[in-house]
Amino acid sequence: MNKTLTMLLLACVPLATHAAPGGSTVTFDNGLEGWEAMQPLDGNGGSGIDHSLGNGAPALRTAMENFGISWTNKTNASFVGDYTAMKGVTFGIDVSTQSIRYFNQEVTRNLVLELRDYDNASNGLPYTSVWYNLGTLDASKPGWQHLSVTIGDTSATGLPSGWGGYGAEDASGMPYLPADRTFASVLASVDEIAFTTYVPGQMYGFTDYDIAIDNISVSPVPEPAQGGMLAAGLAGIAVLARRRAARTA
Repeated sequence: MNKTLTMLLLACVPLATHAAPGGSTVTFDNGLEGWEAMQPLDGNGGSGIDHSLGNGAPALRTAMENFGISWTNKTNASFVGDYTAMKGVTFGIDVSTQSIRYFNQEVTRNLVLELRDYDNASNGLPYTSVWYNLGTLDASKPGWQHLSVTIGDTSATGLPSGWGGYGAEDASGMPYLPADRTFASVLASVDEIAFTTYVPGQMYGFTDYDIAIDNISVSPVPEPAQGGMLAAGLAGIAVLARRRAARTA
């Protein structure tokens, strides 16, 4: 192989292997991998892996009566820890809403991503968190929907557009991020990740849920400089390949 071409290839390899830790996708092919669903209040219903419903793989299906429903993970190191170790990160989940019934009528609910820090809780609340409304769950729209959000800068101190905070409450009971915490300080100490229909600050009635989730993912966002260097390297390889082909011809 041309020596210059070899050097370009080697220069590109570290860019692909030095991604920030934490990238992972749970398809439920290998079990729950730390994901749990809350239990029903009346003992009826529950959660389990459904091998007939998955979006390209088995799915975690939850059917129960409760005020809301949550899927959480505290033990999988790919989903908890210091997210500021990544410059940016994308969270994704596939959801299939079979039914959401309130007083025997189909209704919709929002699905929230919440990143929770239990180690630095105050104000009498169990944890501090930042959260984002991913979208609406609606049984009238069958099939799978992909919901996601990207944090472009994990070092941001203020809440990015669309994000809310939890850890303190105002006089009306509405939650907010405490003054001594920042967006980045919560991201630096995530003890639990949750996908939940409980939107902080909202009240709910007893509801029947039948929802499946699949392909839960967390993906580091490549830094622009790395992407540019990789593109330049690949372009250089292409030019050399064309020159070699021309010389051969």
